[in-house]
Amino acid sequence: MSTAQQSTERPWLIQGGMGIGVSGWRLARAVARTGQLGVVSGTALDTVVARVLQNGDPGGHVRRALAAFPVAELADAVRERYFVEGGIEGGERFLATPRMRADDDCPARLLTVVSNFCEVWLAKEGHSGPVGINYLEKVQLATVPAMFGAILAGVDYVLVGAGIPAQIPTLATLLALKQPVTAQVTVEGDDKSWQQRFDPASVLRGADVGELRRPDVLAIVSLPVLASYLNRSEETRPDGFVVEGHTAGGHSAPPRGPLRLDENGEPVYGPKDVPDLAKMAALGLPFWVAGGQCGPERVAQARAAGAAGVQLGSVFALCEESGLDPRLRRELTERALRSASIARNDPAASPTSFPFKVADLPGTLSEPGVGAARRRVCDLGYLRTPYRTERGGVGYRCPAEPKVAYLRKGGAVEQTEGRQCLCNGLLAAIGLGQRRPHGYVEPPIVTIGQDVDFLPRIAPDGAPYSAESVVRWLSSGVPATRP
Repeated sequence: MSTAQQSTERPWLIQGGMGIGVSGWRLARAVARTGQLGVVSGTALDTVVARVLQNGDPGGHVRRALAAFPVAELADAVRERYFVEGGIEGGERFLATPRMRADDDCPARLLTVVSNFCEVWLAKEGHSGPVGINYLEKVQLATVPAMFGAILAGVDYVLVGAGIPAQIPTLATLLALKQPVTAQVTVEGDDKSWQQRFDPASVLRGADVGELRRPDVLAIVSLPVLASYLNRSEETRPDGFVVEGHTAGGHSAPPRGPLRLDENGEPVYGPKDVPDLAKMAALGLPFWVAGGQCGPERVAQARAAGAAGVQLGSVFALCEESGLDPRLRRELTERALRSASIARNDPAASPTSFPFKVADLPGTLSEPGVGAARRRVCDLGYLRTPYRTERGGVGYRCPAEPKVAYLRKGGAVEQTEGRQCLCNGLLAAIGLGQRRPHGYVEPPIVTIGQDVDFLPRIAPDGAPYSAESVVRWLSSGVPATRP
């Protein structure tokens, strides 16, 4: 039974699932304790958990979550492989984690299941508030094992964007029933999808986990046309939508029609890119509005337009519980208080081809010199795209990998221009950047929304603020008695 079926009381606030580890379990738990929906980012959790363990797991939180995993032998294997008492030396390289592949016996699957369980388990620990997890549709190879790990931990909501998440509602239902699933993975150069099989029994190994609850699925869309498409059948219909505008942080949908850039090289959006909330309401499913919605009055406006509430990211990315490196968080806050715009909507930075908001910060990949000095390397591969090789097999390529390798795999040179390694850069933004030879450490890349008008209102002097204080401030836009 889904969360929505259990209760008619929906959260009016969703905390966005940002970056890699920015929306970590601490932030999600802080929001969920207020009764609103705290969300963890589900991207690259296998590497996050592995590197936290290699850093000595301060506070023992990951090890506590591993002890709760229902299959002790798998949890023990993760701990024995990655945990380093006291942490690795300052210049020592992090151990590599296995990369996800389409093969049914891919070793990355088990670590993915365990790490997603740990993150959700920690976010839910010690309270009864709702917790969700956010996935990217573009990262198809990891979605099924990741979602099963989250369901094992009792996740209440699964949010999916950056693509068309048509498979997710059915996959969530089957995984909660512990039934084998077959997911369709898009393969470039082939009109047929790769069939990715996953059997929960391969993880559970006879362990009795009892009845699992199906989480609600929220599809992140930019316009009602995609929402209407997903709403067409029971197989693809989610339990609700997040309608995300183009000013939101992270990835955003490109403008409708031919791509035009303004004088700053950013995509130009027009009236066709503004979602019609009346059409969203007419679908009859709950929806939340995202992108530039931070403020009690905007919460009230969204609800007056028929929305259940709003989704907010940037205001939480800058709060104390955020996983963002504290130094970067302070610099972002200071710059945001001095300038109304601190992020550029870069049409080329992301290997996904979706525009990506990049914060303007010195020492990060937003500086051309920093990016130019970085040697291209693709050792994480979350944004790799499966493609059909000349011999009929499945290969993997990413336009941010070394150009010679990308061209050898059939990629076009123009697709490599301006691409940044988001995998390594986003991990560096939470203090988990890989250490390279000769003392080089991967530089961070930071993403945040383009609307930071909230900051002078909630922290006019730049002082630290909590996630709970954000919820209290916004709650004045919600009537005491729900209609």
